Amino acid sequence: MIFSELNLAEPVLRAVTVEKYTTPSPIQEQTIPHLLAGKDVLGCAQTGTGKTAAFALPIIHRLYEQGVPRGRRAPRALILAPTRELAAQVGASFNSLGKFTGIKTAIIFGGVGQGPQAAALRNGVDVVVTTPGRLIDLMNQRLVDLRQINTLVLDEADHMLDMGFIHDVKRIISKIPGERHTMLFSATMPKEIASLAAAVLKNPVNIAVAAVSSPVETVTQSVYHVDKAKKGILLVDLLKNGGIKTGLVFSRTKHGADKICRMLNAAGIQSDAIHGNKSQSARKQALDSFKRGKLRVLVATDIAARGIDIHALPHVVNYDLPDVPETYVHRIGRTGRAGRQGTAVSFCDVSERSLLRDIERLISISIPIESDHPLAGTAPSESRGSSGSSFAPRRRSGDNRSSAHRSSGHDRRNGGGRPQRRGKTQDRYKKSA
Repeated sequence: MIFSELNLAEPVLRAVTVEKYTTPSPIQEQTIPHLLAGKDVLGCAQTGTGKTAAFALPIIHRLYEQGVPRGRRAPRALILAPTRELAAQVGASFNSLGKFTGIKTAIIFGGVGQGPQAAALRNGVDVVVTTPGRLIDLMNQRLVDLRQINTLVLDEADHMLDMGFIHDVKRIISKIPGERHTMLFSATMPKEIASLAAAVLKNPVNIAVAAVSSPVETVTQSVYHVDKAKKGILLVDLLKNGGIKTGLVFSRTKHGADKICRMLNAAGIQSDAIHGNKSQSARKQALDSFKRGKLRVLVATDIAARGIDIHALPHVVNYDLPDVPETYVHRIGRTGRAGRQGTAVSFCDVSERSLLRDIERLISISIPIESDHPLAGTAPSESRGSSGSSFAPRRRSGDNRSSAHRSSGHDRRNGGGRPQRRGKTQDRYKKSA
């Protein structure tokens, strides 16, 4: 199938051509026809699958077919995203794909002054892409009119749940018309999201593509067992001598991200960090510098990095393993996008061995161990294969693609197979990292 077979309006197809889209991805091929037909959709898809265009193209088409009013108008489509970066990315897609239609999009999020955002709403827009917190602020000030909304998208709904936005989302939904076209996309389907979907969707079409338990097939994975105190030395050596020219490094905490940056810069490796304590302008500047090649390393917390799309990112480094196994899949999905090859390297100290077991249990593979570095150790026999795991340790012996290793223990569509999260609830991330 090609995009011209999807019955999109001519100005939309023209933008698709300009953006060099050729063949629809699986999520686009399965989703777009149903959305063009006006059906609600419940989509289970991780980042990097072309999900944004899957809902942006039919929304732009339908708004164009409804007619684009001149002058001031109230928004007709509302897209809720969990983070500023994802909202900016989705808004940019609407602007590029709708460039020949006359449809106006406003991108609204916190961390910046609301003046220009309020002005855009006053001047009239068709699409609002926003984070829940800033939209609630504007609603409280009566600066946004949601009475004409006829299309609603909840993007990365599970992440909005993780960040504690679920009550804001429900409040927003209560203020828009019940007669609407609704889409909900989520990488996982915990019970809370399944319940929300049942409440807001009407006879939805269920679409599942690339479940979160399946890492991107084009990503090669490996793990270094290393003392916590030597992680920094190992990272510097890999960047200087180990073939990692540039990459996205994940830290579990904001303080840790800053510490990694200071260490790398002291070693002559240009880097910057993005996390919740940074202003939106500082985060954007760091990301832009990394994309332009002015920085070799971008260090990020999970929440700050969610939704970031970096073209041809070659390496992801998990300096700290994540507390939630699914987060590992989201992290390494930053590389190996759009069919490109990527490499994901993880550091595991003794305190993180249980986290590594959880990750391997989720993705149904044993991540190959790197043991040919002076700082790298080997996993003790009990670190793999215990607690009912059937995975035996193995040395890195070549390319390990994940396409043949599907999880059979977790059904991502019914909310019953989500592994129990470890430690504190994800509400600790609420509107922060």
